[in-house]
Amino acid sequence: MRKPKKFNPHPFDYHQEIEVEINSLSNLGVGIARVQVEAEDTGFTSNIPGVVTKPTENLGWVVFIPHTLPGEKVLARIFRNDKSHSQADLVKVLKPSPDRLEPKCELFGKCGGCQYQHLSYEKQLQWKTRQVEELLKHMAGVETECAPAIPSPVEWAYRSKITPHFKRPRDGKIGDIGFLLSGQRSHLVDVPHCPIAMKEINTALPEIREQTRANAKAYKKDATLLLRRSCGLQPDAPAFVETNHRHTICERVTTDAGEITFNFLAGDFFQNNPYILPAFTGYVANQASAGGSKYLVDAYCGSGLFSLCLSHKFEKVAGVEVSETAAEWAQKNADLNNITNTSFLASSAEAIFSDISFPASETTVLIDPPRKGCNEEFLTQLFTFNPNKVVYVSCNPATQMRDLKEFMTAGYKLTAVQPFDLFPQTRHLECVIVLEK
Repeated sequence: MRKPKKFNPHPFDYHQEIEVEINSLSNLGVGIARVQVEAEDTGFTSNIPGVVTKPTENLGWVVFIPHTLPGEKVLARIFRNDKSHSQADLVKVLKPSPDRLEPKCELFGKCGGCQYQHLSYEKQLQWKTRQVEELLKHMAGVETECAPAIPSPVEWAYRSKITPHFKRPRDGKIGDIGFLLSGQRSHLVDVPHCPIAMKEINTALPEIREQTRANAKAYKKDATLLLRRSCGLQPDAPAFVETNHRHTICERVTTDAGEITFNFLAGDFFQNNPYILPAFTGYVANQASAGGSKYLVDAYCGSGLFSLCLSHKFEKVAGVEVSETAAEWAQKNADLNNITNTSFLASSAEAIFSDISFPASETTVLIDPPRKGCNEEFLTQLFTFNPNKVVYVSCNPATQMRDLKEFMTAGYKLTAVQPFDLFPQTRHLECVIVLEK
């Protein structure tokens, strides 16, 4: 292949192949190797013949290689050199890890959806726990005990929602329908079957792909499909797959107070692994209510998942949402389940807590922000409200640990850290941290 015009030739040539040992995994699920270096009068030389490198914190030059595992010796091909590291493709595993498995999906390594199908599930959990510990240490400056990641009861066929993409038709035809190619931002890989998606979704997928291609003239630009498994809207009705963002679907979650039914729009956010939700919401409920808090504020309540699943633990619950539609769905779900101690407010982003009358000393605030974490405006309002306890749920531990520093500055102490594996076979996880005044 032709060398890119802006390729930096140091410390490796373009497509130079090197043998390295994988030391660890990054929080993106990518294998990390280090080329050891020694200082000499003429500079730094590596253990790769003819290569001169600059060490990173005296630990060696870092090389990132996807689809590799700690302890493996691999042959890798360099395709990029950055200021402090290089990136490479895996050519061959020379010495495999005893934890390496044969991936269930033939597209693993091409499709960017999964990072860990080649790793035993026990080790996936261990690495996700370690990931949280390292983020705590390096981003928040906190060295504390992190509980082992709680596993999903179902490791495959657990996703209740997938969103395949495709490019605008060319010559009247739609090409690949699937997900981003591993390591790419725009190129797609065709995905006719996804082993982490629920059975109902994979059953419906071939016909939906066929219908989409037959209707190519309806698409003038890139598009995304929706396939979302729904419980029957009536208790005895069968499950089905919804493809219309604006249609109502149903999910049911079992709590220690009974089963709770949630209705919401198919295109709205709701956790995509229903199998782990009883344990997930149960843990949050116990942590939020421990210590005797009488009141709960659910500051990103959505359609009411946590507000309703935790309602039996508190005298009163107030769910707050910037989306009026989401707040309306939450209230409808409270009425549907005959839960009477909850109220839902549609507040502006500038006044999240303005209508909350609970005494802060007897209140727990639950926050479950988007991946970008909490913005400064929200944290300022939260710290002004000054609740006794905060339970912070996050799908992105990196931004969670960034925000943790702000909580500690505001006088909160970290009392619990619990990862949950809502996304087996992938690098993603949810993490719950508990903060008390």
